[in-house]
Formats: sequence, C-alpha cells, structure tokens
Amino acid sequence: MNELLEYDREHIWHPYTSMINPLAVYEVESANGVYINLATGEKLIDGMSSWWSTIHGYNNERLNNAAKKQLDNMSHVMFGGLTHKPAVELTKKLLSLVPKGLNKVFYSDSGSVSVEVAVKMAIQYQLSRGKQYKRKIATIEGGYHGDTWHAMSVCDPIGGMHRMYGNRLPEQIFVPRPAIAFDQKWDNTSLEILEDIFSMNHMTMAAFILEPIVQGAGGMRFYHPNFLKGVRALCNKYDVLLIADEIATGFGRSGKMFACEWSDIVPDIMCVGKALTGGYISFAATITTNIVADTISKSAPHSFMHGPTFMGNPLACAIAGESLSILIEKSPLPRIAEIEEKMKKALIPLKECSNVADVRVLGAIGVVEMCEPVDMEKIQAQFVQEGVWIRPFGRLVYVMPPYIITDEELDKLMSALIKIVKL
Repeated sequence: MNELLEYDREHIWHPYTSMINPLAVYEVESANGVYINLATGEKLIDGMSSWWSTIHGYNNERLNNAAKKQLDNMSHVMFGGLTHKPAVELTKKLLSLVPKGLNKVFYSDSGSVSVEVAVKMAIQYQLSRGKQYKRKIATIEGGYHGDTWHAMSVCDPIGGMHRMYGNRLPEQIFVPRPAIAFDQKWDNTSLEILEDIFSMNHMTMAAFILEPIVQGAGGMRFYHPNFLKGVRALCNKYDVLLIADEIATGFGRSGKMFACEWSDIVPDIMCVGKALTGGYISFAATITTNIVADTISKSAPHSFMHGPTFMGNPLACAIAGESLSILIEKSPLPRIAEIEEKMKKALIPLKECSNVADVRVLGAIGVVEMCEPVDMEKIQAQFVQEGVWIRPFGRLVYVMPPYIITDEELDKLMSALIKIVKL
C-alpha cells in the first residue's frame, strides 16, 4: 500500500465505512468520458455515473468551459439580497423542463438538503394556512431520501440504513410499499390500503413524499405508474401536499425526463439534484407551485425560513445551466431507450442463475438482485480486475451508466457484471 492510501486509511472517513476496518479504496488520478483512471494505470468504465450524477461523462469540454468562464467572473457571492445571471439562466432552463405548474425554485447545496427544504416548505405551508396540526410526513416503506435529519426520518424505518436512530428521529407515517411492479398487471389493492391510511391520518399529514416509480438506494425497486397516479389523487382528495423526490430519477434516468411523467402527474413540490450538476459541484433545487410559495409568503414571517451559505452558488449554477443546455439541445431519451434495450438483453437471462433473486431494468438503470448480500470488498476488487467500476450494496449489484456510454463500452460493462455475478 502506498503512502497516500496508508494516510487515507488512517485519517479519512469514507461513506458507509468503518474506521477500524475500512473497505479498500482506489486512488483516482484522472477521469475522462466514461473512464475512471487509477493511479496504478487501470482504466475503469464507470457504471455508476459517480452516484448517478455524471450523466455527460467526466472532463466534459462544455462543462469545463462553463466552469472556467464563471471562475473568471466570480466563484461565489451570497444569495441574500443579490442575484446573478447564472442563477437566472439556470432557472429558465430548469422550468422549461420540469412538469408544468412548478414555477418557484429554491436552490440548496445537496440533494439531502433539498429534501429538508421540501419538508420544511410543506410544514410551513400548512402553518400558514392555520393548520398547525398538519405536521407529519407520510411516505412508503422501502424509500431513501438522504442522510440528513428529516430526510432520514422518511427513509425506510426497518430495513433502511438509518434504523439505528429509531425514535430519536421525527415520527412519520409509513405505508406499505406498492405491491405491483412496473411491468405487472395492475390491481387497485395497494391504493385501497393507502386510502384507509389517508382517511385515518390526513388531519395530521402535511405532505406525502416518495421517489416516483423508482425506489433508489432503499432497494432499487420499480413500481407501477398507476400507484403514483393514485397517490396524487388521494393527496388532492385529503388536502395533503405531494413531494416528488426526483434526485435520482430526474433528467432522464428512468426513461422519461422526470419519472413523474410515467404517471402524467405534477407534484406540489419536487426535489432535484445529482444529474442537475453534471457531476461537478454539489448542488440541488426544490421546486414548487405558485400556490405553495404564495401561501407561505402571505403569512408571517412572510418568508420561507431557510438560507444556506452557498445557496445559488454562481459556479454551480453556471455548470448546471450548461448541463441542462446539453439535455435541451439533444434529448438523451432516445439514447437511454437504447441503453435500456441493451441492458435488458444482457441482464434478463441472469434470472436463471441460482444465486440471483431478480433482475430489473428501466431506462438507464439495471439491477441484479442477489439471493444473499455480496462481499463488498471482494466483488469490488473483481470488478476492478475486469476494468469496470460497479459499487454494489447489500444484495444489489446495479449499474447507472453515463448517457454518453458507447455500445462497445456498455457491452464491456455488461460482460463484466455477468461474469462476476456468475462466479
């Protein structure tokens, strides 16, 4: 082990890792296109888009130029009492893409914080209406919404990674996860159960939050669009706001520009991040309707009570704006459909393997669910040896490649995944 890795192991706490016996890490020297270049000389095809954010690939010339140009003007300025062209131009592009009816944008510095903002926004909205008792957030089991405090409170309370915090977190309302998968025949049982819960609890429910269609880090499940459509109808009926967490699914990942479009619904509040950034600088947005924004603004203190130091960071805005320009100029959806088809053809046959519980593919998301949890350090080393970067968790071996991946690179990624799963 070289000196850099030894120092890292001794002093740097990596995500979801023990400091006593940490998982192995690999030193990255550079990255370009879909490749992560290790200091040891290996070139790895990135199957993770750096946790689903680097959709245009690494070292993208247009994003690099946007960053360099903005650095020559200013890297940061406070957003209180000031504004700037990158924020305004980004907002115009963002509102041209999101479902119609979402008109007000609040910027923050990470996806998890955008969920905190959404929860606070929903509760302040209800307070502004004189409904102080509507303060709980409802959600479906098996979800994941981030690692900060209120975001943890709406993550899966039993199987989720934050269950050890237990009753220290705000107490929320959990409903059974949708029983019908994305491609199964629909029946209404899940919504009938859900309506009973709405009927009993709506007087205390400020909002219902969910990941539209795709439950991400909570289990990589894809549920039926009719469920989301039904949730929207129940929120309307029972006077509850609907929050759509599109941090993982936004900007094409599910095969639609936003996963809400699978159900043709518009949420009251939407969270976006990850792909918004192009994979450059941590950044996110919480987008809402005129009704929510106006209701909060008409009641004392006549403002929304949140304001991160790096809110509306000009450098992040400039890069995100250019990332959206790429999406607007040439829609990624046709290429994502091609990626989906190739991943289905490659991965679905793995269902016949005795160690595989399920395989599912939607958009540029491919999931192989194993029967038993994987040995993370062992399987990671095997993937590196095959020249790919895939980071499983639990029983899930999954890929979310950059949209720019070529057929040849995707074939190599699929071949490596198949080979290691079959070992």
